[in-house]
Amino acid sequence: MANGIQEQGATLVRNEEEIKEPEDYRVILLNDDYTTMEFVVSVLMSVFHKALPDAQKIMLDVHMKGRGVVGLFPYDIAVTKINQVHELARQNGFPLRCTMEKA
Repeated sequence: MANGIQEQGATLVRNEEEIKEPEDYRVILLNDDYTTMEFVVSVLMSVFHKALPDAQKIMLDVHMKGRGVVGLFPYDIAVTKINQVHELARQNGFPLRCTMEKA
């Protein structure tokens, strides 16, 4: 068998491989009593490349609702973004938490 093709008598049969799109994960920022609104906005703009109005809207969701959905990402990208948020928060002395859930 070469390149997904099998010879069967005089007929060539192509094996169909099901290709799945990677699953998406929601990245979510969680509220706490110490992280400033300004820092949350700066994280949203620097890590997630959000425009200021979008970053402010998400920050208000975090502040008012306890959590704010930042976006949908494939698993590896979601994990990388979460690690970046946690590292920035740690470097700046904030307990900001970020998590993900399957979309």
